[in-house]
Amino acid sequence: MSTPLLSARGLGKRFGAVVAAEDVSIEVPAGQRLSVIGSNGAGKTTFVNMVTGYLKPDAGRIELEGEDITALGHMQIARRGICRSFQIPQLALELTLRENLLVAVAAAAGHPSLWRAADAAGHGERAEALMRRLGLEADADRPTLELAGGVRKLVDIAMALARKPRLLLLDEPTSGVSAGEKFEAMHRVMEALAGEAATVVFVEHDMEIVAEFSERVIAFYSGRVIADGTPAEVLAHADVQKYVTGGAGQRA
Repeated sequence: MSTPLLSARGLGKRFGAVVAAEDVSIEVPAGQRLSVIGSNGAGKTTFVNMVTGYLKPDAGRIELEGEDITALGHMQIARRGICRSFQIPQLALELTLRENLLVAVAAAAGHPSLWRAADAAGHGERAEALMRRLGLEADADRPTLELAGGVRKLVDIAMALARKPRLLLLDEPTSGVSAGEKFEAMHRVMEALAGEAATVVFVEHDMEIVAEFSERVIAFYSGRVIADGTPAEVLAHADVQKYVTGGAGQRA
C-alpha cells in the first residue's frame, strides 16, 4: 500500500475549554481533490493551520510522505511542499499584480533580496505562466488595491503556486466572488492546479462548489470528523444535513 501524501493521526487542539480538534485522523493520497466543510467554529481552519505549521497540535502527528512534520514551522513546511492561500488574501496592495507574483516567485527560489532577484532569469517567465494559468493577464499591471475581491483571491492562489507545491490548501477560495463568477473562478483554479500537478484540499462553504469540484468531502462538527466520503455520500449524511448544511441548504 502506497504512503499517503499527507497523514494526520489523532490530532487534538484546545483553546481553554473550547475543543477545536479532537482525535482528527485524515489521510490524503497524491492527486486528490478534497474539500473540507463544516459550520463556523467546526474546526476546519484549525485543521488547515495545524497541517501548514501555523498552529501546533496538542496531540497527534502530521506526516508528509512518511516524514514527521508535526513540530516544524510554517516556512519549513512550505519548503517541503505544503502551501496555502488565505480566506483574506495576503497581498501587497501597493504593488501591481505582476509585482506581487514576481516577489512570490523570487521568495520561492530562496533569494534573500527579493527585489534584486525579481528580474532574474526565469522569474518573469514563471510569473507570466501563473498569470496565464489563472487568466490574470488583463490585470497584470494594475495596482492590487484596485482589483476586485475575486481577482485578489486568484492572485493569492497564484502566489501560493509559485512554490510549485505538492499539496495546496485553499481557505474558502470562492468567498468574496460573486455568484455569477464563482464557477468560472473555480474552473480556473482547478485547471491551474492540474497544470501544476498539485494535490488540493479546500475549505468551502458553498455546497454547489463542493459538489462540482470535489472527489472527496470531509465534514467537521465541534472539532471532530463526522463524515468522509464522496460528495453525494457526505452531503446526504444525516449528521451533515443536521449540523452543516441545514437540510437541503446550499451553503454552510
